[in-house]
Formats: sequence, C-alpha cells, structure tokens
Amino acid sequence: MSLIVQKYGGTSVATPERINAVAALALKRARRGDQLLIVVSAMGDATDDLIALAKSITSKPDPREMDVLLATGEQVSIALLAMAIKAQGGNAMSFTGAQVGIITDARHTKARILRVEAKGIRKALGEGRIAIVAGFQGETETGEEITTLGRGGSDLTAVALAAALEAEACEFYKDVPGVLTTDPRIVPEARPLPRITYDEMLEMASMGSQVLNARSVEYAKRFGVPLVVRSSFEDVKGTLIVEEEPGMEKVLVRGITYAKNEAKVTVLGVPDRPGVAAELFRALAAADLNVDMIIQDVSESGVTNISFTVTQGDLARTLEVSRGVAARVKAVDVHSDEHVGKVSIIGVGMRSHSGVAAAMFEALAQAGINIQMISTSEIKVSVVIEKTKIEEAVRVLHRRFGLETEQVELARPFITAPEEVGMLTQRMKRPAKPAVRVKARRKR
Repeated sequence: MSLIVQKYGGTSVATPERINAVAALALKRARRGDQLLIVVSAMGDATDDLIALAKSITSKPDPREMDVLLATGEQVSIALLAMAIKAQGGNAMSFTGAQVGIITDARHTKARILRVEAKGIRKALGEGRIAIVAGFQGETETGEEITTLGRGGSDLTAVALAAALEAEACEFYKDVPGVLTTDPRIVPEARPLPRITYDEMLEMASMGSQVLNARSVEYAKRFGVPLVVRSSFEDVKGTLIVEEEPGMEKVLVRGITYAKNEAKVTVLGVPDRPGVAAELFRALAAADLNVDMIIQDVSESGVTNISFTVTQGDLARTLEVSRGVAARVKAVDVHSDEHVGKVSIIGVGMRSHSGVAAAMFEALAQAGINIQMISTSEIKVSVVIEKTKIEEAVRVLHRRFGLETEQVELARPFITAPEEVGMLTQRMKRPAKPAVRVKARRKR
C-alpha cells in the first residue's frame, strides 16, 4: 500500500461541480489501494476576495488578524471536499493546519515551517480514511497563534507532509497538463515536459513560472520528495520532477519563463569607492527587499552607476531606501523604470554545452529586441528587456531552441566560449530527514 499526497489548487476546487469531480478522482485513486492525503487551497479567488475584504476595512490590515481571516478560505475547501467524498460513498476526515501539527515561526502572513508533527493523520489513514488537510496554514510553537505561509503556501504544505510521512510522491493537480516548455497562451505549440530536474523546476519557479511555488520545490529537493504535476481536468501522465539523472543534460534548454512585474532602479553618480555598494544592498536587505539582477557601469571620473531589478510591488519601498542611501553617500540621483520585464531560458544542458547564451542573444538581436541587463546561473540565462517585447521574445526563443519538439540538439552549432554561462549557483546538499513526530512507516 502506497501513501500518496495530492494537492489541488484553487481552480480545481473553485465550484461545487469541481469539488465533486476532485472527490471522484480521489475515490478512484483510493479504491486502487493507495492511502491518500489531500491538501487543498481556498476555492477559486477566495483568498484574493478575503484580502480585498480586509482592505475595504483598512488600508493596512493587522498581520495577525489577516492570518486569522485568510485561514478560513482553506477550511471551507476541506470541509466541502470531505462532504463530497462521503456523499459519493467514501470515508474522509478534514484537518486544519493546527490539527495536523504544522508548526511555524511567528512571522504572520509569511511564516516558515519549523516541523510537522502529523497529529491524527496516521490514525485516520490507518482507519481507511482519506485525510484532507488545509494548505497554507499552521500554528506557532505555543499553539496560541494561527499563521499562514504566504503565496504558494498550500504547495509547501503538501511537500512538507509528504516529506514528514515519507510518501511515495507528492502530486499536484493543476489546470495545465504538466510543466510546459513555456506559457501556452503565448506559444500554442508549448508542450508538456515528461521529466525535469528539481534544479530546473526551481529556476523556472523563481523566474516567473507559476506552476509550482519555489519554496515547495526547494523543500522537495532537500528531502528527496518526488513531485508530479498533472491536470485535474484530463487524464494525462503529467511531469515528473526528480533529481538529475544520466542523459538529462542532453536537452540544452528545457523551458522558457518570463515575468512582467519587474522594475529597474538605477542609482546615478555613485562614488566609486569600496563599501558604497555594500551599504546600498545592506540597507535593501534590512528592509526585507529582494534584489534580482545587478549591473555596475565602468567607473568614469570617480563615479559609477548601479542598476538592479526588484518586483513592482517592492518598487516604492525600494526607491525610499535607495534615495536615503544615495543622500548619505552623495550619489547624484535615483531613477526607476517600470516598463521592463524578464525572460529566462533554463536547462541543465547548459552545464556541458557552450554557446547557449550567444544563441539566445543572437536570436533576440535578429528580432530587434534590445537587452538591458543580463544575469546567469549554472543552468539559466535571464535578460531584462522592454516589457512590450516580452511575448515576442518568448516566441522567438521557443522557436530558436526547438522546444516545440523533443529535439536535443540545435540545427547549427554554438559558437561562443563556455564562460558565456556563469557558474554562479551552488547545488544544495540534502540534510537528514526533517524533524517530525510520527511513528516509523510500516514496511511494505
């Protein structure tokens, strides 16, 4: 008997009809003999609606009370799904995050999981029940506070439970047939990928793909949880996400992602002396602002310009912090540009093949698309370009790297040196199993 964790997103449980469909899928799987634990998100746009409701009361809702409010969305979903399974002849029991024992720190609205106690889950599964758990939420060490895990927190809940219970796999049911080579709304020829690595999925999630939350992929990689992404609307195999295996480097570029919510900030006339850049980025870090790409111009007459990107949601606060630092170090000015976006190509094949970056730059140049900034990692090349050119760039690169088919080589060789793609990321080392308080799983 295999233990499988399934996670259903908001669109999969958006209506009573969809909830009944999920119940039927779950029962079909359970009747094959598998133990089943299901994690669900809030219905449809319920979380956004709750946020809007809070902001209709106050423009700055209290974080603690926001967690109390937002946690109700998933509780509706788990109760309704349990009812649907029972109505169809199954046996199910719903659990909140607190009832399961998902223990987090006390950072309201963006808590981090400390451990999973899995209270009551083993007993329910052992009694032949389908366990249904509210994603996105937990409780503090004292049990006195409800917390939420931030955007994508339901994905993280599913992976954490799969790791704690040593499940065979964690399956994500989405409104797409798997992880695609790119957004099919831009490129209709985009195709599902049968298998990708944790590293590729982590880069794709970090660079704009919204199929899986980056934190959940990182957690799965740390604890070796196999992930599967498949459709909740059609019976397809989906995409398997695992450790890198021999032969996977033959595919040079696995996918293309993009992000339109980028903003570029430039600090002009920065004194070119040691410690100034450190002061700027230390201040941004202290304000909990995440910086993506960074470029510093060649120094002229003792001054330089520093440009970097942040998300548009962080722009106002970033400008406030940057202007404060600019005044202290006597920089000339701070400018911003919200009319930019980011496009990335991702693939483990970049480690062992030269010229991938040159092929990307050449394709964009031929399409008349100017590159403003460049960032690389061991398996990724990202560029910042004009926002209006994003979709064209995605289409151009999808064709250039032959992603509409399962080709592993390009039609013509690359022509640049290996140093085009920087070796900037270090592979994470997997630690011991996560801290849990559950009995050892019976041998099968």
